[in-house]
Amino acid sequence: MNKPVNIAVEDLEEPLTYPVEAFLSRDYAAEEADRLWSKVWQVAGRVEEIPQVGDYITYEIGEESILIVRDGPDSIKAYHNVCPHRGRRLVDVPEGANRGCGKKKNFVCGFHGWTFGLAGKNTYVLDPQDWKGALTEKRTSLNAIKADSWGGWIFVNMDPECGSLRDYLEPAAGILDPFQFEKMRYKWRQWVIYDCNWKTALEAFMEPYHVAGTHPQLLEYGEYYAYSAAYGLHGVSGFDERDASKKTKESSSITRAGKGADARISTYELQNEIYQTVNNASTTETLVNAAKRLVDELPEGTPPQEVIKHWLASAKADDAARGVEWPTITPEQMGRAGLAWNIFPNTAILQGVTFALCYRTRPYGDDPNKCIFESYAIERFPEGQEPKTEWVYAEATAENWGSVLAQDFSNMACVQKGMKSRGFRGPLPNPHQERKVTNFHRNLARYMGRGSPRLLDRE
Repeated sequence: MNKPVNIAVEDLEEPLTYPVEAFLSRDYAAEEADRLWSKVWQVAGRVEEIPQVGDYITYEIGEESILIVRDGPDSIKAYHNVCPHRGRRLVDVPEGANRGCGKKKNFVCGFHGWTFGLAGKNTYVLDPQDWKGALTEKRTSLNAIKADSWGGWIFVNMDPECGSLRDYLEPAAGILDPFQFEKMRYKWRQWVIYDCNWKTALEAFMEPYHVAGTHPQLLEYGEYYAYSAAYGLHGVSGFDERDASKKTKESSSITRAGKGADARISTYELQNEIYQTVNNASTTETLVNAAKRLVDELPEGTPPQEVIKHWLASAKADDAARGVEWPTITPEQMGRAGLAWNIFPNTAILQGVTFALCYRTRPYGDDPNKCIFESYAIERFPEGQEPKTEWVYAEATAENWGSVLAQDFSNMACVQKGMKSRGFRGPLPNPHQERKVTNFHRNLARYMGRGSPRLLDRE
């Protein structure tokens, strides 16, 4: 990894700027393939997508296609999706699809019929004698890629010398382990090819500082002052209080009282608004319904902390009655976990006790002005009652994504265009509320060898 001159993590607390080459340069986008994507652990799918031996999916990142297969009851393998004979892809991605998927006993190249078992070993070559003994097992096997899982996500890394996934994810993994994401299942999943860089799209979801300008309707229901913090490669944001005396252990997360004198009413209004406008995600129907009953179950004047305690206990009981178990998460753990994480480089997780709303962004070929944007909701369901989902291509409209995500889309392409202006002097991220963004660029510069944020001069 390159080690350019870079700022210290402590400098993220100060006013900064950073260059926009990372968003606009075609050369930079091309270099990402070698310097970034070939070196990092990245989310390639969910374990639930390949439950049976022989199930497989592909993951496309730039020009690379990765084949991920369950080769045993407790084993998942990943390979470069290419035949070692003449370079034909083993699994084709159907036109207009998010990825290839299916179930096979072996993989047969569609060009000359070379065949490979689930463990990546070649099992058939037509006329092998013609190679005069040169076809060794190493030359004819699929090229393996590191694969591992955490929280129900499958991660891959193309660097044969990479460290462990767990080391890469810390300290984020340790902070988020109590949520047991591996027990959640897809609720829905959508994707779109969009007119902005993958980083422009990802950064639209890295902080709540944009709520007042982008989602003003939400201000009626809750306060959105936020903090943002760096945790190594990764970063977290959460709700904050301008008045420190109003902070509670849980108040940084989504499970918080709404804005209003009567916390019973405002908590329901906030939860219902989120559920209705964020595509039935970022909370659950159970939590919304339990919040709706607060006015009937608690007297007027109940302190906000007591309202939250009662609401969560009521929702937990409702879920237990339908077969959904809540993990044990202390208020301290909930507070430390905050609201939303960036898992470097390209995954965002907005978590709750029984749910998460997630985003993943990827380059679209070598075009720095386009990306693949994906969003999906995962949730705990009663055993065997999780919905059957597939990746659905959805144009960026409120009808397809909900009004809040549509408002975010309205910014992304315009930011991409605006950064090209000769009149744009460079970003001015909020040192308290957008530190997750500057930490992302600090780490991106470590891989790319340039583009580190720099302190602003005090004029």
